Formats: sequence, structure tokens, C-alpha cells
Amino acid sequence: MKRLNFLAGTLSGLSVVASGDHFFAKALAQSPLPGLPGGDNRTLVLVNLIGGNDGLNCVVPHGNSQYYRVRPSLAIASSDVLHINSQVGFNPRMRSLKGLYDKGMVAVVQGVGYPDPNHSHFRSSEIWQTAAPETYMHTGWLGRYLDSAGLPDKNLFKGVAISQVLPEALVSERIDVPTIANLNHYGLVSDQDPYSRNAFAQDAHDRSLLFQSPYLGQVMQIEDHAQRGSEELPHLIGGYRTQASYPSSTIGKSLALAAQIIGSNIGTRVLYVSHGSFDTHVNQVQTQNNLLGQLSDALSAFYTDLAAHGNDKRVLTMTFSEFGRRIEENGARGTDHGEASPLFMVGGGVKGGVYGSDPDLNNTNMGNVKFSTDFRSVYATVLERWLGRPSAPVLGGQFSKLPILA
Repeated sequence: MKRLNFLAGTLSGLSVVASGDHFFAKALAQSPLPGLPGGDNRTLVLVNLIGGNDGLNCVVPHGNSQYYRVRPSLAIASSDVLHINSQVGFNPRMRSLKGLYDKGMVAVVQGVGYPDPNHSHFRSSEIWQTAAPETYMHTGWLGRYLDSAGLPDKNLFKGVAISQVLPEALVSERIDVPTIANLNHYGLVSDQDPYSRNAFAQDAHDRSLLFQSPYLGQVMQIEDHAQRGSEELPHLIGGYRTQASYPSSTIGKSLALAAQIIGSNIGTRVLYVSHGSFDTHVNQVQTQNNLLGQLSDALSAFYTDLAAHGNDKRVLTMTFSEFGRRIEENGARGTDHGEASPLFMVGGGVKGGVYGSDPDLNNTNMGNVKFSTDFRSVYATVLERWLGRPSAPVLGGQFSKLPILA
């Protein structure tokens, strides 16, 4: 039995996931890359746009007549698009993010996907979170990074998920990753119930029981980490003072907490937040526009806050979604599950601009945008040029890097 993972939050209580051997395990102990940045103070914030974000109404191909032909009710007028160049521009609700783009802090990576795309929310999310399109993995790509990074054992907050449940991307073999939906309610459910707390303690230490699990020691250690973490975190980050006005949306509150954790310098290298749902089969425009506006405004406030504390250059934010949507709109003024879509990388360490090829709407894969950038190349770039770790052991192979980071 390998390392276990726990969830500590309002809903999850203590959750245990057993994992078996896998083909990446022996390679994870490799040394850091010599000469690469991997500064001890750098943090990655991963934002999951859950549900499948429509890339064509997010980074709008306003210079492509085919876009307007196949989306008679959904296409955004060129006059409303926030132009990046003569071909593409941001959704009009993303004005705040466009402001960061104009400052050189946003990279737009076009056409990100993977070979033989899967259109299932469940399986495609799993592929993006485990970085394993050809097989099934028990660990996530950032979980494997945390296993390999050699971070201090005493630090309970090497990775933090601001979420209701532990995301698959952060499932690791050896690292316990706390999951925090809301700081005010952070803690084991069993610890919030005196009866459950006492019952667990009595059973765990009862030597008269005929059966003693060989895994009890690990479970007790995980429970100890969860309990200590829930007690320590409010004190560790309590001195932080926010210097921005965050929107009241869920993504705004999540990024406000992320800035608090980062600004308190407790050694967190990876943070995960989610936003959505972008599953817009019906009446897409209002739903997606609202979600993109919330994301845009929250990211702007986040970097205002980070900059006020001198943290904007050491925090890289990356968005992802399990897939884009089909090119042609459906009969319900929405779009169905598609394939490749753009993602954003944001921060003071980013070389702003548009990377990759704009979508070719006349050369499709069964009516979907073909992928032109393998998502594992984006991950390899982050691992090697931001976090300073070899990417091949984490990703199970070598992938080209993108010139996105300064």
C-alpha cells in the first residue's frame, strides 16, 4: 500500500484513497534541473474551468468569416470583441483580463488538447488532471510533482486545494494535500462532532479489539496532519491584509484566499481552484459571458493584491478546461462537447502574447477544433521553467517546451 491522501473540509471529513504501483514511480526521485529557475518562492495557481469552456467565444476569431457563418446566434460581433489583433480578441466581458494582457502579463495558448480526444466530461477531466491520455493513473500530475520536489516534510501546506473535494491533479503517493472549501469551516467533520471525535479516538487506541488494521498507523498520521493543519492554517495566514477589492463571486473568494495563503509565505507551491460550470448546451451566451466576466475580474483583483504585496512576479496562474465546444452552434443556442480550446497563463513572469496556431475552422476533426498544442507541452513548460523540476518523470515522456515564461 502506497501513500494515502486525505480530504479535510466541510463535506469530506477523512477520505482515504489507496493507490497501486505505477510506471512513473521509480523516476520521480530524480534531482532538480540544474540551472533552471525553480525558485523556492514560486507558486503555481491552477484554475479549472469545469464543464468544457467554449474557446471560440472566449478568444473570439473575429477575423474569420466561417465563425460567423456557423454561429448565426452565438457569434460575437467584431465591434464588441476586445481585439488582440486582426484575427482574434477577448470576449467583451473579459475587459479586466484584457487590461492584464495589455500590460504583458497574459499569454494566450491556442488550440490546446491531446490526440484521440475523449468527449466525456469524466474521462477527459481525468486525462487533463492525470496527464495520461493513454492509460489510467491513480495520481495527478501535480501530485507527482509534489512527490518528487523534496519539499520540507514539516510543511503541511505544500499543495492546497480550494475546493469541496480533492482534485485528481493533486492526488499523490506521499504528500497529504489539504482541501479547503471555506476557511471558516475548515477542519475534519469528525472533529466538529464531539461524538464522532471521541468514538474515533477510542477505537484507534483500543488494544482489546481482536482486529488491528496494518494501515491504522498511516490513517492515524493522516488524521493528525488534517487536524493540525486545520488548527494551524487560520493562525498562519491571519496576519495577511488584502489590498484589493475582490468580486463577491465564488472564484473571487477563492482567489482572495489563495492570495492570503501565498502572501503569508507558508511554503505553498501549488494551489488549485475551480470555476464553472461552463457546460453550455443551452442558451450559452449569458451563462458563459457571466462566468468569463467573473473569472476576468477575479484574476485582475488577484494580481492587484499580489502586486501590492510584491508577489505578482512569483505567482503563475494557469487555466484549463477538459475540452472546448463544437464549432457549430446547436439548435438550443448552445454548443456541444468539442475538443481543443485556448488556455491562459497569467503573471509577472509571463511573456505576454498569443502562442500556437489560431483555430482553423475549415480543417476540423469531425466538426471540432483540431488540437495544435499538446497540453503536456504546457505542463512540461510549467514544471521545468517555473517549478524547476524534470518533466519527463512526471509526464511519462519528453514534450517540447513553449517560450512563454521569462
